[in-house]
Amino acid sequence: MPACLIGLGSNQGDRRRLLEAAVARMRAEAQLQSTALSTWHETAPVGGPSGQPRFLNGALAGETSLSPLALLACLRQIEDDLGRRRPQRWGPRTIDLDLLLYDEVVCDAPGLQLPHPRMAWRRFVLEPAAEVAGGMLHPTTGWSVARLLEHLNTTPAYVAITGPIAAGKTRLARRLADALDAKLLAEKPDWRRLAAFYRDPASQGWQMELEFLDQRVRLLAGERSLGAGSLAGSESRWTVSDFWFDQSRAFARVWRAGDERSALLDRWQQQSGEVARPRLVVLRDAPAETLLARVRNRGRACEQALQETQLEEIRQAILDEAGRPGAGPVLRLSGDDEEGALTEVTAAARATE
Repeated sequence: MPACLIGLGSNQGDRRRLLEAAVARMRAEAQLQSTALSTWHETAPVGGPSGQPRFLNGALAGETSLSPLALLACLRQIEDDLGRRRPQRWGPRTIDLDLLLYDEVVCDAPGLQLPHPRMAWRRFVLEPAAEVAGGMLHPTTGWSVARLLEHLNTTPAYVAITGPIAAGKTRLARRLADALDAKLLAEKPDWRRLAAFYRDPASQGWQMELEFLDQRVRLLAGERSLGAGSLAGSESRWTVSDFWFDQSRAFARVWRAGDERSALLDRWQQQSGEVARPRLVVLRDAPAETLLARVRNRGRACEQALQETQLEEIRQAILDEAGRPGAGPVLRLSGDDEEGALTEVTAAARATE
């Protein structure tokens, strides 16, 4: 039978009694066989209204003959029977049962997303889950549950924001840095050189990409406190960048060809060991036609030569880079809701602590 992983949480009423009642109901389901139950972990609430009580969280690993949708319906019925109400997103709740993983199924349908879209960076999910299903694969990152938890434990408090041109990376990075009281690492393009680059990428691209790559190395390598694992488990200050070091690979694949592309990728590989790796990557995305409209509206002379086809090439290259095995946890954000994006990414960062 397919393996499944279920997250449990409660921060209202008699939390332990409610959680144990939910476990008993799941174990009584003939088509769901429990294989392991984690210990209970007390955690602070993340996101939602302030002043909430602390949670008890756990995880149950099992096997089931139910389909993913049928299993989700079963969990929702148990929640309803135990008094769960949903008046507010991330609000207090008597019981919360999340279908985290179902074998290696990937699903993005109304009402069901697999794997759970936020589990890869939520410490309150991963710690109990690693107790009972550490070897279970998270199919979109390509990492096991145990490796996802290890990533949180060995990376600094650093969020990298990436995306295509005109996606709103710098604005989001600045607002997130304010929300987290974080240090901001921001790129400073040479606008004249950038204008020449956009006009003639074939002749200007090599030097431009090298300059961007070297600037990113200086910004990240200069942060000694961001050395791999040096801040793990500490209360150190957050750092936010309006770039992702790995986006250099994506731009190299779009702008360069042949030997120059290989040389840039080799340079990236050599320098990747010198820079801090982010705990969380945030991918700000938008359709190419939206990006082009933003480029035209903001009126930067250097960008006016850009075409929609170029913006789509860059966009797709970054999406591919973020989706490659080994990229780690990636929070994908789209749409024009800036307040919603800020709320989402702030809660995601706090959930990694």
